[in-house]
Amino acid sequence: MTREERRRIIPLAMRAALASVAMATFLLALKGFAAWHTGSVAMLGSLADTGLDLLASLVTLYGVKLAAEPADHDHRFGHGKAEALAALFQVVLITASAIGIAWRAVERFSNPQVNEDASLGIGVSLLAIVATFGLLAYQRSIIRKTGSVAILADNVHYQSDVLLNCAVIAALVLDQMAGLSGADPVFGIAIALWLAWGAFSASSQAIDMLMDKEWPEDQRAAFIEIAARQPGIRGIHDFRTRRAGSHDFAQFHMEVDRQLTVGAAHDIVESVERRLRDVFPRVEVLIHLDPEGHVDTDNPLVEADVTPHWFGKRV
Repeated sequence: MTREERRRIIPLAMRAALASVAMATFLLALKGFAAWHTGSVAMLGSLADTGLDLLASLVTLYGVKLAAEPADHDHRFGHGKAEALAALFQVVLITASAIGIAWRAVERFSNPQVNEDASLGIGVSLLAIVATFGLLAYQRSIIRKTGSVAILADNVHYQSDVLLNCAVIAALVLDQMAGLSGADPVFGIAIALWLAWGAFSASSQAIDMLMDKEWPEDQRAAFIEIAARQPGIRGIHDFRTRRAGSHDFAQFHMEVDRQLTVGAAHDIVESVERRLRDVFPRVEVLIHLDPEGHVDTDNPLVEADVTPHWFGKRV
């Protein structure tokens, strides 16, 4: 990605993130009033989810800003893993909210209360759905222009909010208009379980990033296939990958004819790096040069035999 492209893309992504923060703040105030006025557990769950939306949007805003900053002296690989740490912080809050909502719903079963003013809760939820659809449309336009991974994740999150608001409407209708007094706490528990599942999913992705989990096999195979097609390569091994935020890293040992001069071998490496940058612009590549037939004796991956093969070598 060129400097000019970064200057164009980052402000667009920042605008989308700011729009997400503004939307979450507006809905938080609106649902807070509705939850207090109606006493609905389902609305309380929706309020908690909107509070988490605001936190997630702030994290997205921070992540987009951080993504614009280059690596520095103390962080040579960039700052991408800060997103994973922030995600784990969100997981703690989400889990606490889910437990609180579930506890409140169970109490409602043993001590039934009558919700008030269902029309207010339904109206607020309908307004939230319309506003969220507007945000989703705006985010999609930004994603088409920038390809921002952070905004894409935020977009997926807000899609689930539409379903959540529909659940709140159903709970209020069944509880007050259809006379099913147990509907509200049931939907409250369902929302709590949904929040807990979201926390589990977010924690899994964050831990994978912090533990430097390898790319998916299809992505690894596509990367190696492009590299292996380049002229002058006699073999590839010790292929390792990891991800930090929206930035990927890949490194491998590349074998060339041992009779080549240092200059000629260096030209081959640069050619491979250029081709990989063209196809995978968001991947930082590190290539270690080996003479053909060289075998590493101090590589733990070779001893464990945990890597696939390419050109007859482990990669």
